[in-house]
Amino acid sequence: QVQLVESGGGLVQAGGSLRRACAASGRAFSTYAMAWFRQAPGKEREFVAAINWSSGNTFYADSVKGRFIIFRDTAKITVALQMNSLKPEDTAVYYCAARRGLYGDNDRAYDSWGQGTQVTVSS
Repeated sequence: QVQLVESGGGLVQAGGSLRRACAASGRAFSTYAMAWFRQAPGKEREFVAAINWSSGNTFYADSVKGRFIIFRDTAKITVALQMNSLKPEDTAVYYCAARRGLYGDNDRAYDSWGQGTQVTVSS
């Protein structure tokens, strides 16, 4: 497992932008994939975006494609989620996650999790 510490998030009006960051520590990180999930009140946790650390290949849920960008800083071992054109339905607790191997969109495939941070988009 790796340790993940999240930062960023908060409150923004619809149409605005926010950035989440997730700092990781651990060994052999090049073999990992990192992802963002979110959970809205009363709903299941859902996949948002992921990146394979070694290749930089990215993957997005259809609901955020074209609005969110996931990227990594290999020197700082940090992954960020840039969220643009935010909508009220993006309101949720956002979690950073990591797993050994390639990305997956099932949260059960990830064994390291950040603490989660609330993102609220007002209409």
